[in-house]
Amino acid sequence: MQGLDVVIEDARWADLDLETLAETAAQATLAYLAMDADCCELTVLACDDARITVLNGDFRDKPTATNVLSWPAEERGAARPGGDPLPALPGPDGMIELGDIAISYDTCTAEAAAANKPIPAHVTHLIVHGVLHLLGFDHICDPDAALMEGFEVEILGKLGHDDPYRIIPAD
Repeated sequence: MQGLDVVIEDARWADLDLETLAETAAQATLAYLAMDADCCELTVLACDDARITVLNGDFRDKPTATNVLSWPAEERGAARPGGDPLPALPGPDGMIELGDIAISYDTCTAEAAAANKPIPAHVTHLIVHGVLHLLGFDHICDPDAALMEGFEVEILGKLGHDDPYRIIPAD
């Protein structure tokens, strides 16, 4: 995926090889939706809880840490609950600008530990989730959530990951 830019602000992300995880997750998501990943552009900011708290406060008026945030380049939301979002169309340069994702190391690793899931699997899920948001999918209402979560489960299954919404009991 030529149009993927990963900006690492927190060095702990390097140990997880976020570039590979993000590329794999983004390519799988785009392929699932029959999109050519080589024609898509997106940026992933790999940060910590302090940075994502500021971003969440600035853009969502929720000054708390969160796992992942996304900023679509264009509004692509569906016209009706559970419907398909608007298509992502290429610009004059032939590229589709998807938008930006920010992901917090602290929250991601804490969530993975609490859910008894491998950190790379959880991070992959959150990147898939973020890319779907960039493409206009959402989970605000039940029909939208069912569609988006169903896509996530199928995409992650193709990557060999478990259903992220299934509860794994602790040992």
